[in-house]
Amino acid sequence: MTVTGDRIAAYGEIPRTWADVVTTARRTTSEGLVVGTSGNVSARVGDVVLVTPSGVPYDRLGPDDAVGVDLDGRRVLGELTPTSELPMHLAVYRATDARAIVHTHAVHATAVSTLVDELPLVHYMAAALGGPVRVALYALYGTEELAGHLLDALDGRTGALLRNHGTVTYGSTLDQAYDRTAQLEWMCRLWLTAATVPGHTPTLLTGAQVAEVAEKLRGYGQR
Repeated sequence: MTVTGDRIAAYGEIPRTWADVVTTARRTTSEGLVVGTSGNVSARVGDVVLVTPSGVPYDRLGPDDAVGVDLDGRRVLGELTPTSELPMHLAVYRATDARAIVHTHAVHATAVSTLVDELPLVHYMAAALGGPVRVALYALYGTEELAGHLLDALDGRTGALLRNHGTVTYGSTLDQAYDRTAQLEWMCRLWLTAATVPGHTPTLLTGAQVAEVAEKLRGYGQR
């Protein structure tokens, strides 16, 4: 692994975090959330963002293929070219407390992004993403314009849909970011399934009901 600068070399977490990035990226393909090299994954270690490279199949990535940039997008680690969606990842890291980001082209979520401006509140787990999931306006992939639209959609949320494109979720860990992606795809599939039943319209929750769930989720799980 090639490291540029003593400051970067001090981050002992980088090899482990890079391995987690690769594992998560491979999971997006094995669980059907992306096809080929579409989508991307990143994680932040200090002021270094480890991100999947552009156009390289995830099963070919190893410890020596780590790609790292600073928050201004300057490469500080590795030789491979970072994902074309780097502006989107960096925008989220600069604007939020994200430590990990997962971007996919999940089928049901992408389908929903073409139909509505916000995922209808068909299930209370929208609370896990901060509330109703918005659809970011369309812009060419890999652009600052798309990054700006994403930030607008993420305001107060930890996940968003990208119009005619896919999903973005973030979290404090890669596992959390991935779980939010899977949850978002499941909710999109649920709404599409219910909405296509002839003669019926899905019942929806209110914002107040979802807010009530959000409060309860704060105490969920093991201490």
